[in-house]
Amino acid sequence: MNPRVIKVKYQPGYKLLLTFKNGEVKEFDFYPYLTFPIYGALKDEAFCQKASVFNGTVIWSDDIDFDPDTLYLESKLLVWA
Repeated sequence: MNPRVIKVKYQPGYKLLLTFKNGEVKEFDFYPYLTFPIYGALKDEAFCQKASVFNGTVIWSDDIDFDPDTLYLESKLLVWA
């Protein structure tokens, strides 16, 4: 099981600055996911700013979230713990 998210901040250009439980800070670019209908609402950057952490992952609403393993494995390391 990969570390879970403890903090999120939206960055312009469809990116998330993520802090994980192990102390790593990573950047997740979710622009490629905007082609999937479930993520269509995220095309609105004002809506993207509503990102929050719930149960170790990032959510925007009850039906818009990312798998926590996807967030960890597909993000770029910025700061090593």
